[in-house]
Amino acid sequence: MCFPIFLPCDEILFSTPEWSTDNMDNAREKIVIVEADPTALETLRSALETAGYDVISFSNAGDALDAIHHAAANLLLMNARSRNASDADGPHPRETIATIRGSAATEMVRVILLVGSGPEQRAEALNFGADDAISQPCDSSELLARVRTQLKMFRAQKQLRDEASIAIEGQQIAHTAFEALAVTEKMANDATSLDHKLKFGFVAICAIVVVMAGIYFLFARSAQKETQRGNAIITRFEGGIVRQQDLVAEARKIRTQQGTATGTPAAKGDLQKQAADLKAQMANANPNDASSLRKQLEETNARLARIEQEGQGAQTLIPADVQSVCLLYVSVALRDKNTGQRLRYAGLNQQGQPLQDSDGEPILTLEGHGPEVKIDIFGTGFVAGPNGRVITNHHVAEPWWKSDDFKVFTDQGYQPEISTIRAYFPGDARAFHAEVQQISPEIDLATMRVDLQDLKRSVLLVDWNQGAAVTGQPVILMGYATGLAAILARTDEDTAQEIIAHNGIDTSKVLDELAHRNLIRPLITQGHIGDILPDKIVFDAQTTNGGSGGPLFNRKGKVIGVTYAVLRGFGGSNFGIPIKFSEPLLGAAPPAP
Repeated sequence: MCFPIFLPCDEILFSTPEWSTDNMDNAREKIVIVEADPTALETLRSALETAGYDVISFSNAGDALDAIHHAAANLLLMNARSRNASDADGPHPRETIATIRGSAATEMVRVILLVGSGPEQRAEALNFGADDAISQPCDSSELLARVRTQLKMFRAQKQLRDEASIAIEGQQIAHTAFEALAVTEKMANDATSLDHKLKFGFVAICAIVVVMAGIYFLFARSAQKETQRGNAIITRFEGGIVRQQDLVAEARKIRTQQGTATGTPAAKGDLQKQAADLKAQMANANPNDASSLRKQLEETNARLARIEQEGQGAQTLIPADVQSVCLLYVSVALRDKNTGQRLRYAGLNQQGQPLQDSDGEPILTLEGHGPEVKIDIFGTGFVAGPNGRVITNHHVAEPWWKSDDFKVFTDQGYQPEISTIRAYFPGDARAFHAEVQQISPEIDLATMRVDLQDLKRSVLLVDWNQGAAVTGQPVILMGYATGLAAILARTDEDTAQEIIAHNGIDTSKVLDELAHRNLIRPLITQGHIGDILPDKIVFDAQTTNGGSGGPLFNRKGKVIGVTYAVLRGFGGSNFGIPIKFSEPLLGAAPPAP
């Protein structure tokens, strides 16, 4: 039997901290590019350098081989078609890969070949010995994802080699110690004529050798555990850092697929096209088919009229209530359970990125004065009571609650804790301080108190009636789905690039700039209730990460639920918690009007 997988709708993002330093070098991973086309070469170089890699480029494979050897490259990205008429004497990709694999200094270098669009070319590239093959043209996000995957494999292979080297070195030391023990024993046997004090000296030497060997083994084992512990943490952070570096690319993808926020269901355009097609078919249809086509046209027009009517309801609802739906930005720090110290970066380079070790991984520490490591959470909240009372989800107020994403930290001895919570409301450029007020011990709901200062935001109307949610009825959902990337997607490409270039990957500064430009406002989607269960409402209005805590409205414009999860692999259906479960957090519910 298969069970569905429930995903919280909040977005987790690992943040590079607000701190800078001078004259610090960053040991970046090195990538060698081989591409004969200058335009394509520059495109590849730009994408990889923007992602923080050290790039060396060549137009032919012959020159690249020397660079791979002397520059200690980690990855070779080569166009399999670069060996053309002008490079007829250059090595074939198969020969280049064989040369790399045949040298002890370069055998671990990962190789990605850029090939044509057909599966035959990809299969041929893998047969050459390449670690991966990418069809052209390729999306920059896909390219960076594949590069990151190969670099992770490079680091894993290097770690295994280093561990094997430590084991071999330990074995050699142990062997030397036992040889010394044997020699000492022989000397002790031959020294029977010496007095007892001299014999005691030989025994002491033997004991010292054994103790030294034991200390080395304990140290090597401890160092290996610490390395594994650090690598587990670093791997989690690496995903977040890369996520921020790809922020503009993700915003571009969202802009292409969805455009800016809209309340018009995608089905409306499909139905309009279907109605036009049916009319065209009826013009040339015989009498027998015309009747069937006419019936289909009537049904299509009826569905279209219902969607348009629901859309008009959304238009009257949106302006009144959208101002009360806020973006919640939760910053989480990590504290060591044993020492009580917070986890920090060892430092940042001149670009404001974490210093990295020789494997290209961020250097983390509990000592020093480096910037604290922060984990960024994006969720949604809405005003549901006086004096800035905001409803959201438990897993937004405490992001580590029932979270597999945070389990890796708790397993390694770190306790997550809230650093700051900021609330951003549409139409205001300020970030408002918020604090967790009350958390439900059973249901995924919580309330926060937001210091609204002089900001006036109305309390959303709530329908407490038992029949507030009805299966098949239309619903409207507001939320900050996909978090920061979706907000950036509302700008044009140049503006998004400008915001990121000016503020770097400092999340709070990026949000402040977006609020100043009046770009922070919730996405609005429409759908229908699919089912009503005792503890949840199932609906098909689209949402995703970042939408947790968003209000779910019925057709009367009243809140009937709070979004809390996405059901993976089930036709886009999502879950909301019936609003009645918020009564213990808000106090006695007022009587329904």
